[in-house]
Amino acid sequence: MTQLKRVNVLTVCGAGVVSSTLIADKMKEDLREYGYDVRATETNPGGMRSSLASGSYDFIAYVTPISGDFDVPTINASGYFTGFGDEEFIGQVLKTLENKGR
Repeated sequence: MTQLKRVNVLTVCGAGVVSSTLIADKMKEDLREYGYDVRATETNPGGMRSSLASGSYDFIAYVTPISGDFDVPTINASGYFTGFGDEEFIGQVLKTLENKGR
């Protein structure tokens, strides 16, 4: 069996609970097909700075507007959340991970 590569993701939604958890769970399932083991931390925009300071993330997936400059790539997951942008989102994630050497 091939060893899965761990990916750490910060998922962001308005309250930091429902939507961020749903996209985290969906990514865990979808990215496993590509050899990735997704570990997600869910938060809201107000909790992003402390989450980023206390962890190391490969990218941020968000479904609510976020602002600021981050040292971590950000990917809009709104289409992924609704199911109308799955391929585009997964493509962006895979490209981001490839650019990071993952």
